[in-house]
Amino acid sequence: MTETRRMELPSMHTDNAHQREALAFIDTTRPVGRIDDDVYGHFLESAFFGNIEGGVFDEGSPRAVSEPGLLSGVRRDVLDLVRDLAPGPIRWPGGNFTSGYRWEEGIGPRDDRPTRLDLAWGDTESNRFGTDEFLAWTEAAGAEPYLVHSCRDVDEAVRWVEYTNSRHDTTLTRNRRTNGREEPWKVRYWGIGNEVYGPWQMGHRSADEYALAAREHARFMRLVDGDLKLIGVGIPWDQENWTRAALEQAGKYFDYLSLHLYGATTELWAGDDYENIVAQSLYFEQGMNTYSHLITSLSDEIGLPKPPQIALDEWTMRHLEPAAWDEPQRGDDGGVAPRETPEVDGWPNALRVNRYAPRTVGDALFSAGVLHAIHRTVGHDTAVTMANPVNLVNANGIVVARPGGAFGSALYHVWHLYGRQLGRTVLHAEVDGPSRSASVPLGDNRVPSGGLQTASMTVPFIDVSATRAEDGTVRIAVINRHRDEAIRFRPVFDGRTDRTPPAARIHRIGADIAVTDSNSLSAPDAVSTRDLGQVDAIDGGWLMPPHSVTVLTMDLHGR
Repeated sequence: MTETRRMELPSMHTDNAHQREALAFIDTTRPVGRIDDDVYGHFLESAFFGNIEGGVFDEGSPRAVSEPGLLSGVRRDVLDLVRDLAPGPIRWPGGNFTSGYRWEEGIGPRDDRPTRLDLAWGDTESNRFGTDEFLAWTEAAGAEPYLVHSCRDVDEAVRWVEYTNSRHDTTLTRNRRTNGREEPWKVRYWGIGNEVYGPWQMGHRSADEYALAAREHARFMRLVDGDLKLIGVGIPWDQENWTRAALEQAGKYFDYLSLHLYGATTELWAGDDYENIVAQSLYFEQGMNTYSHLITSLSDEIGLPKPPQIALDEWTMRHLEPAAWDEPQRGDDGGVAPRETPEVDGWPNALRVNRYAPRTVGDALFSAGVLHAIHRTVGHDTAVTMANPVNLVNANGIVVARPGGAFGSALYHVWHLYGRQLGRTVLHAEVDGPSRSASVPLGDNRVPSGGLQTASMTVPFIDVSATRAEDGTVRIAVINRHRDEAIRFRPVFDGRTDRTPPAARIHRIGADIAVTDSNSLSAPDAVSTRDLGQVDAIDGGWLMPPHSVTVLTMDLHGR
């Protein structure tokens, strides 16, 4: 059927006889499913490179709230930027930090709270921004909180749910009222552990040990509040053994299983890596699909009424650098402070993640590609229905805060554009267009010699996510991954070339800037979204400039 459609299409006349084009066959009669708003969620980790202190929370800053209350010390500029994203669930307090966190040390009068060593990141935790502060902040930002417990102490987890959610008159709920919150916080999303499969976690356990602990935590947490949505720990490797144990023991309690995926780039020391960055969304899509099918299959085999969904609650692109270089420090303008970075001959003996490397146009296109991959899972029995990139504020984040101000990174505009301009009903879309064959890095996975693992893949230059909005318009997100070539994009609706409207409203990121460009305090809008207004189609299509993300809004009813 698709081949017939393609053969019937008339040729497109262009000014450039060699202009390449991509056709998107979009079926408006066959919706695939709905995108959950929770896929536009976020992530914060305490004691982690300025996520909280120096980011969300900055006591003494002239940009912070000075009035008494739970928001005292919160950065107003950061809050405004986050609120404008209309964010989904925000995950806190981590991350690795979760495994050693004791929530009761972060409530009550701030000056009475203990300062502790944080064994996850080698820093100290002041506890001055705790449960009530986080929940007040998410409420002010218009987001839902997603709290993660260590899964090391059932009684502590139960007390946390009681403190935040219970209406009963207990010592804990009285403490909550004394601490500034009369009504329950009604926290819906709760994680039961973080990466407990890893020896880097306090409370590291085997699959069977975790499954039994998670079952007990879930059972008693739900006795306090039966409306909780629980996220169990999934795993990116050895997936069948871990996931089978988790689902057999605790699957009936889990609404989600987590999945953590990280991309990696060597551009900080090996030079331009744009093609590898933007291609790695394909690795993410493979990982999500593989885990989706495994969870569905195991759930059916075990006899669960329905499979848990996937929470991709940690993901990002890691910018790697030689560990022999001087430790990166945050730059006042938003990136890395000046330092010596000697040339590297060959693959370094050891690498680390640079937590201050700015997010580039390449990172923005990669992130858009991951969001497209998430959208395409909506037809699966196990879909990705929550996603939380690392991080929301600072540490390679979506929002960057410095003493002199705050701004949205290149990533900020992707979340703002997709959250506000795309529809929620996914339409079946099939793309026929130019591509390249490449060895694509499989994220931050290394071979024994130290290099990144790769696999041969076909990387399409044009990637499309087609949606319908509530107002009936069709919203199409189009990524052109090509570094320097514009590609003509032509949508074909329901097999008919005459259904394409004569014009579309266009919003765009990228295109007229370099692939390595990023934002800073001195240039906060170097990478931003431009509203081009109504743009006429030429022979039924639009030109997608190189290294760009475009959202087209079109009304098909008049055709």
